[in-house]
Amino acid sequence: MFKFFKIKNKTENNSHLILKTAALLIHTAKIDENYSSLEKKIIRDTILILDPEINDVEKLMSDAENHEKNSNQILDYTKEIKNTDEAFKIKIIESLWKIIYSNKEADMFESNLMRRLSGLLYLDNKVVSEIKEKIKKDLVK
Repeated sequence: MFKFFKIKNKTENNSHLILKTAALLIHTAKIDENYSSLEKKIIRDTILILDPEINDVEKLMSDAENHEKNSNQILDYTKEIKNTDEAFKIKIIESLWKIIYSNKEADMFESNLMRRLSGLLYLDNKVVSEIKEKIKKDLVK
């Protein structure tokens, strides 16, 4: 009986983590006031990579957009993400940079956000910069 509740709780925690992660991705996409269809596609693809068993990506996107609209600080998104393993955080950082460079450039607000996120997620600035350069090289040609 207790095993069932542990599994259910783990699933609920994972769903909550994915929601917060999607909200962070959406926040990043909206920071330059241009929330494009390409950015939405990157977010959907990221969600499916993080949780391939998700049933309704559109509902999660809608819930995450509402969550992002009603939240006033990035700490709300990062408090759970920071406790994940480094591979998860790196996937998030890769997706964030893809979102930022989807329009071929990073503005000062996006760059500032990424500096803050690297600290809040306990990631080395060098790692974040290496990911940035890789994504920039791949997307900005």
